[in-house]
Amino acid sequence: MKNDNLKQIANTVRGLSMDAIQKANSGHPGLPLGMADVGTVLFSEFLKFNPKNPNWFNRDRFVLSGGHGSMLLYGLLHLYGYDLSMDDIKDFRQWGSKTPGHPELQDTPGVETTTGPLGQGVANAVGIALAEAHLAARYNKKAHKIVKHYTYTMLGDGDLQEGISHEAFSFAGHNKLGKLIALYDSNDITIDGGTDLSYSEDVVKRFKSYNWHVQKIDGHNYKEIRNAIKNAKKSNKPSLIICKTIIGFGSPNKQGKAAAHGAPLGVEEIKLTKEALGIPQKDFYVSDVVYKMTQKAVEKGAQKEIKWETKCKAYKAKYKEAYSEFVKVINNEIPELDIPLFEAGTKIATRSASGKILDYLAEKIPALVGGSADLSPSNNTLAKSQDIFSKKNKAGKYIHYGIREFGMGAIMNGMTLHGGVIPYGGTFFVFSDYMRSAVRMAALMQQRVIYVFTHDSIGLGEDGPTHQPVEHLASLRAIPNLVNFRPMDANETRIGWQIALARKNGPTALILTRQGLPVIDRVREGVTDCQAADRGGYVLTQDDDFDTLLIATGSEVEIALKAKELLNKKGIKVRVVSMPSTELFDAQSDKFKENVLPVEITKRVAIEAAATMSWYKYVGLNGKVIGLDRFGASAPIDILYEKLGITAKKVVEAVESL
Repeated sequence: MKNDNLKQIANTVRGLSMDAIQKANSGHPGLPLGMADVGTVLFSEFLKFNPKNPNWFNRDRFVLSGGHGSMLLYGLLHLYGYDLSMDDIKDFRQWGSKTPGHPELQDTPGVETTTGPLGQGVANAVGIALAEAHLAARYNKKAHKIVKHYTYTMLGDGDLQEGISHEAFSFAGHNKLGKLIALYDSNDITIDGGTDLSYSEDVVKRFKSYNWHVQKIDGHNYKEIRNAIKNAKKSNKPSLIICKTIIGFGSPNKQGKAAAHGAPLGVEEIKLTKEALGIPQKDFYVSDVVYKMTQKAVEKGAQKEIKWETKCKAYKAKYKEAYSEFVKVINNEIPELDIPLFEAGTKIATRSASGKILDYLAEKIPALVGGSADLSPSNNTLAKSQDIFSKKNKAGKYIHYGIREFGMGAIMNGMTLHGGVIPYGGTFFVFSDYMRSAVRMAALMQQRVIYVFTHDSIGLGEDGPTHQPVEHLASLRAIPNLVNFRPMDANETRIGWQIALARKNGPTALILTRQGLPVIDRVREGVTDCQAADRGGYVLTQDDDFDTLLIATGSEVEIALKAKELLNKKGIKVRVVSMPSTELFDAQSDKFKENVLPVEITKRVAIEAAATMSWYKYVGLNGKVIGLDRFGASAPIDILYEKLGITAKKVVEAVESL
């Protein structure tokens, strides 16, 4: 496209951005004004997309990591034919609109991931590029390449200052994710002022040390932008294009200043800016000429999807079985599962049970891709049939993320957003703190991501309080749409995996023990199957005419059962409830919850080796919670439980005190 035409489109995006932000009386004009030229070249000449089918599988993905600059993305999506009307643009940042303050996955066609927390968007892009590389290695044939697209991400100084960017970009370079292209809005400005206040590293050297291809250009020069993207596509390494830009470009009084970042320019400054850029003094102006120019890219994208479908037909004719599997994985289909039961009376840590379950699942589910943040032997996350993903074997189904918990969480989000992959990743439960923000984003975006959190309590013993999670269950239970599942034994672990795989609208955390736990004899306890665990809480065993409720999770269910025996000897009749997931239990009908926790039974004790705060909604203010509202200690497990008061004896004392 001619440079004059690109300039006309870019300035139209700038005008829409200024007007929408001014109308909303809030927003961030600096990025849209500064990166409009780069965005316009990308959408006009390089990005492969079909706005009539935003979810076309082989499209290029574009991730705006600096989500505060959302009006740049909305302006481009509107001009390039997505289902985003001018009324939607005018409705920027309003209740129920398709143009929220930061891009939201579910709200806007063409948005690939929810962004805003800086650094996570670029890590999502790494995950998207990883999924593309993995699926391409598995399904592409020499003359039939049905997975072939690029991932572009636009980032800023703030993204690069966040620690997660180091984790994600180091991982991408190590694994040679060559179809990842990062467009860096290098304008030397952050909210507080110049980047020199806190940021002075040599970005070129940094990224070359990551094994990236690096270029530095004028971000307002169309020829340089075009040539840089062409050069990036020739490299077999991930590419960083450092685009030197002016924040708030075109604004006579605010460009190049922190004042342009996060507030409307103001009516008078918008007039001056439009005059400087040659934009008509009309609100939300788009010329017919601009619509005609952008329509050409729309038509080109539709033709590319048709060509891809033709390729798929040829592939199917030659590789019928592989194509059948490919269709299933991109459609998120999971085969019927019959995970073997564990033998009652045996003893096994739930992390070990999870590992055995994964041996079964990895052979049954082609889309399942695992990994760990350098704790594979401890998390038991590497299945026997899985080979290792690497720069030389991108078809591998097990990923060594390195000691990068936050990066792992955000990369897994990108993998599931891409499609064709069901990611799970392991670490110690205490380190879920490092990745909590990525877990929250998975829940917000309703993505099927599975976390294998092992060493779930003081039960890990001698490693001490630095490694003993106390507050983590309560913290994760506060995240909407996240299901936490803490099984009491191997067979409940089996149910946890079934739940995690079945959930297509949110993430699941499996909270697993280091120490061995007895596999409960459910027939003896009067429960013929543990399938009821999929409802979050159920009656494990009870006495006739019981008047006491014991509610427990995980390793503490064993303590509840021992306490029941002691209470029975004292003539106290008890019901024991296993509640592996408070989220699933709370989602049940009132009738079901009443059947499990009858309102008339007020003598209630909950037992969990963790913070007590989330249990009072079940036991009431007059009930008791046996838990931990302090940090742990370094000692053998039996001594820890005794010294910290999480024992059957303490449960009996609590019941008697009621």
